[in-house]
Amino acid sequence: MTSPLPPVAANAAAEATNALPPRLRKRLEVTAAKARTWDATRDGNALTLHVDADTTVTLTLSPTGTITTADAVTCTCLLAPACLHRAAVLAAAPLAEADTPAAEPAEPEPAPTAAPGAARAARAAHALWTAAVAALEAGARTSALPRTGLLHAAHTARLAGLHRPAATATRVARRLTEAADADSAFRLADLTDDLAALLGEARAVRDAPDSAAAREAAGTARRTYRAAGSLRLYGLFTEPVVTASGYAGATAYLATPDGEFRTVAVVAPGGPERVAASAAARVPGGAALTLRELGRGGGLIATGATVTEDGRIGGGAGLRSVAAPGAGWDEAPFDALWARPVDEQIRTALAWRDIPVDQRPAGGDLLFLTGTVTVVAGRPALALSTGESGGGPAPVLHAPDERPELAYAENLRLLIRHAGARVRVVGRLAADRPTGLTALALSLGGTPFHLGLDRLPPGPPPSADPPPGVALALPPVEWDLLNRTVGRAVAGGRAVAAAAVDPALPARLRAAGLPTAADCAAALAATARARRPDALGAMLPADPDAFALAWLAAAVYVRAAAREFTATAWTRHTSLTV
Repeated sequence: MTSPLPPVAANAAAEATNALPPRLRKRLEVTAAKARTWDATRDGNALTLHVDADTTVTLTLSPTGTITTADAVTCTCLLAPACLHRAAVLAAAPLAEADTPAAEPAEPEPAPTAAPGAARAARAAHALWTAAVAALEAGARTSALPRTGLLHAAHTARLAGLHRPAATATRVARRLTEAADADSAFRLADLTDDLAALLGEARAVRDAPDSAAAREAAGTARRTYRAAGSLRLYGLFTEPVVTASGYAGATAYLATPDGEFRTVAVVAPGGPERVAASAAARVPGGAALTLRELGRGGGLIATGATVTEDGRIGGGAGLRSVAAPGAGWDEAPFDALWARPVDEQIRTALAWRDIPVDQRPAGGDLLFLTGTVTVVAGRPALALSTGESGGGPAPVLHAPDERPELAYAENLRLLIRHAGARVRVVGRLAADRPTGLTALALSLGGTPFHLGLDRLPPGPPPSADPPPGVALALPPVEWDLLNRTVGRAVAGGRAVAAAAVDPALPARLRAAGLPTAADCAAALAATARARRPDALGAMLPADPDAFALAWLAAAVYVRAAAREFTATAWTRHTSLTV
């Protein structure tokens, strides 16, 4: 039978691909697709894939269930180790996160302070920029070679101390794999954001004016745990975790008495089938409490705790925990979360997105909203309570993950039958839907439900006239045209970008009061279509760097404008000229 391939380190995948001769690289993508269907047998930490009657590929897993080096994958064919089978398996496997869950050190480690060598960092940043530009020019749905270039550049960058850009490059490579495989988890908006972040981070290191700026742009090697002593924690909700890097589990969001967020996670290699077992796992430290119970109003007292900068509680040997009384959503410390004005919450969540991924505090993107369940265009929505006459805006509720193994999608269908009910909701802004909200948990009739784990009660048939809400205003059509052009460039590459920019778009954007957008559209069109003759007179695309800079400017603008349009829609202010 087939078996899911384990996560592999980015450097392992890049090393195996680089060892292939050019004639075999051309066949890598097709063979990688076949590798996912090869029969597999498991014996301890060894996973053997049967290519045919005479050839097998064996993967030796690390204690964390991952492939950490290319040497951990061997093949019995005559061309090994520079063989297509071995490279195809590593190319087909999901990429492990740079900070995959690992054993916490016995003592918290000090944060690294040494700056990367300036010359080495500059070379690594240039390699990252070049690989990112190549991926942008080629487009998302092309061969595996741009992905290989990104992985090689990411490995070089990590060795040079550029940890944040290296992690971003690995994420881009992972998104490219999702796109090439037509994975249901792929979202073009995520790839667009990550590719823009990679270009921006590589440029920031390359052009850093001093060592302090270079160190800030480089980021840190890993999440560093610091001693936190004793903690009193209150469970808010539990969220399923399913990553593209082959990990799954659950995370419980907790709050301290002063309202700061902490998280406790149980995550391991696997797919969505692991979520239920992880939610039923005991909380680290020995407390007689599962992760699901902790998130559903449970409480915890922890001693000897260690915490990362982003609020993750470590599971080191010194941690001791015992169950304690929790709190309801209408009690301290949670009642203050729902008392914050909606516009303040929206601004905070939008600002959180601009923080580097490795520095984002836990819970900084969460929204705590009170309202009435209604229906907009056949989908559940939340008519917000604002105290204004006529009610507040009604964002449509979306599932953060529609996999059938998770309960999100089914619960939102059931929620329509509760139209008219007053609820409290925990959610996030939908990144690619300015008028939407991804719903994570809600309190119905005073009972909290984890929407990814629990099942809502069926409820009565929906009423014919659900309570109305004020529809959130959509962004200007002209802005959306530029946004789509930026996304199409990522999906199809430079050739698609050259055809996607309407020559009349800059004028339309200026007429709509969006002069910066007009400048971005004009520059993107000009650089995408620019050509130069080669030695034989054939016309080739000119200056890839100029095209990448123009695309980056447009992507940064689109994201900043989306933030303002989202804030405007949610707070019902007048439109801004951007």
